[in-house]
Amino acid sequence: MKNDKKEYNSEPDDCTEAENIGEQVENAEENLPQNEPETDKLKQENAKLKDDYLRAYAELENTKKRCAQELEKNSKYAIASFAKEMLSVADNLHRALLAAAEAGGEDCAQLKKGVELTESELSKVLAKFGVTKMDPMGKVFDPSFHQVVQEVEDKSKPAGTVVAELQTGYMINDRILREAMVVVTR
Repeated sequence: MKNDKKEYNSEPDDCTEAENIGEQVENAEENLPQNEPETDKLKQENAKLKDDYLRAYAELENTKKRCAQELEKNSKYAIASFAKEMLSVADNLHRALLAAAEAGGEDCAQLKKGVELTESELSKVLAKFGVTKMDPMGKVFDPSFHQVVQEVEDKSKPAGTVVAELQTGYMINDRILREAMVVVTR
């Protein structure tokens, strides 16, 4: 019988392949030191890009917050100029009430009642939109809220105390809409 077996001699191939693998490892090791500067450069670039991204994201968030605050502020104070113009109407209604009280009589009583209702309604509407009257009487003069029109001698009160209000001051939410014109003590 013939020997159908093929002889398989793996020694030369295994050695050659092992030598090839060894050469590849040596080549890879030789290439590593050459790639380290490039790898470090890429790592630095990656770190810089991450930092730039985080800064841009933080700036975006800050911009969003500022815009939200601006929108809130604009909606709160959007009617300020209109409300300031309406204050002259409130002043005139108050003057009409004072005149009706001085005149007296039955005819004036009906007029006075109508003006009082109108003034009350105007005050409610202004309050609905955050406009409120200031009450400076008896308080110490504050230049941010009051405008001094006159000074009077009064030894019973400390200097700078508001003793009379000539024109009502108004606030819109937490801002001054119009300063109060006041008389203070010396």
